[in-house]
Amino acid sequence: MRKEIPAIFLLLTAMIIISAGSCTPQACFDETESFLKGTFYNSSAGKALAPDSVSLYGLGHASDLIYNKSTGIQPAQFPLDNSSDTSRFVIRINGTDDTLLFTYSSYPHLISRECGFTFYHTLDTFIYTTHNIDTIIRANKNITTANEENIRISY
Repeated sequence: MRKEIPAIFLLLTAMIIISAGSCTPQACFDETESFLKGTFYNSSAGKALAPDSVSLYGLGHASDLIYNKSTGIQPAQFPLDNSSDTSRFVIRINGTDDTLLFTYSSYPHLISRECGFTFYHTLDTFIYTTHNIDTIIRANKNITTANEENIRISY
């Protein structure tokens, strides 16, 4: 009888270790936030070119800077509000301010079991001022976690 107790004990210990290991959450290595991505184009050069300086914040949220006199920004990433169908931004390109209004629809998207859900968006329309921005062209209306250009900002 003494020989059976250690065997049962080892079997139960092994089962506990195996079951505990299967409940351990896996790490998430995927991008989990979707941003509207805007690539900068220099109008006079006619090619993609990062401005010398970019500042960006949500309209009415100047203290929450997304970029603050940043250099080499290419593309700019605009965080959209998942609970709204519009987002407004102030963008300062080389010292001159413009405002942008994006209208979009949002929908939940399962990234993976490990990473959970995020929101994807479909860009409907956009309006912008033209103090420094010449034009904005929609390149891809689907805003996802992929590294894909959504708009082209010519300045």
